[in-house]
Amino acid sequence: MNNHRRRTRLAAALVAGTAALSLTACANYASAPTTTAAGGATETAGADAGVQLVSPGHLTVCTHLSYKPFEFTEGNEVVGFDMDLMDLVAEELGVTREVIDIDFGQITSGAVFTAQRCDVGAAAITINDERAAATGFSEGYFSATQALLVSADSSVTGLEDLRGQVVGAQTDTTGKSYVEEHAAEFGYEVRIFEDMPTSANAVLAGTVAAAVNDNGVFYDFARENPTTKVATEFQTGEDYGFNYALDNEALGEVIDQVLTEAREDGRFNDIYRSWFGVDAPAS
Repeated sequence: MNNHRRRTRLAAALVAGTAALSLTACANYASAPTTTAAGGATETAGADAGVQLVSPGHLTVCTHLSYKPFEFTEGNEVVGFDMDLMDLVAEELGVTREVIDIDFGQITSGAVFTAQRCDVGAAAITINDERAAATGFSEGYFSATQALLVSADSSVTGLEDLRGQVVGAQTDTTGKSYVEEHAAEFGYEVRIFEDMPTSANAVLAGTVAAAVNDNGVFYDFARENPTTKVATEFQTGEDYGFNYALDNEALGEVIDQVLTEAREDGRFNDIYRSWFGVDAPAS
């Protein structure tokens, strides 16, 4: 995927653990007026009044690495499709983007917002009823579905071919839910992994017969690891959204505004094409 893109990105320096990653934006929000909201968060003044930010001058983004091509590290940068879209939001707010790498379940449950760790979750998060009850969501920005990754020489074409074998899935994901729902029906064992790369690499190493996760990341993995392949997709009709605290609707409105304007002026398609090599589907 990296060969398809040669575009300027804002730099982000990765700090281990729960430390933040920061990058420089064109505007300097540090000198813009702010007010203090309940709980100590700051609010923007002016055009985006009411947007609560946990750190003045920064849009703090929680993600879960690595999930290429949506969010992953490249050298000392956190890059990816989601990160480029978050850069547009930070630019609109006149702030800089910071990234915290944290447990995926902490993002989807809203715990990161309750603890005021971040402003927005950008981690290829599928919108569903359970998650939407805990956090606000932007409009959908990417259509995804589940995919089955197997070794390139495997004869497996679907879950029904995996009886008596082990299937990997990533914790706290809709892929995990999907594969567990069908385990009894097709008679396979489910093994849970902390992240996408470890589950995919287990297929590569032959320690599991297959793994289930979102199609975007598995097609990318198979391109880079041709001894694996995507055997099939499961049409689950999923959409990714960026999430945020339930009481920060103003931020959600800004994100939706940015996505709408980026689609209209071509920036969204440029970003999409740089990561996926094709034009974005018509909305």
